[in-house]
Amino acid sequence: MLVAAAAVLYGLSPLDVIPELLTGPLGLTDDLAVWLGSAVAVWKLLSGREPRSGDATPPPSPTR
Repeated sequence: MLVAAAAVLYGLSPLDVIPELLTGPLGLTDDLAVWLGSAVAVWKLLSGREPRSGDATPPPSPTR
C-alpha cells in the first residue's frame, strides 16, 4: 500500500510540475516511470514474488 500511495503522492506533488514546465509533455515521462515501477512492485508483492536487484540468474532450487 505504501508503494502505491507514494506513487500517487509523487504524481500530485507540486514539485512534480517542474519537469512539465521545463520540457512540456515530455516531462510526463517521469510520472509514467514512477507509476509503472510502482505497479510492477505492487504486482510482485501481491503475487508473492520477491523483487530482485537486477540479477539475471534464477534463484537456486531447493534441495532435499
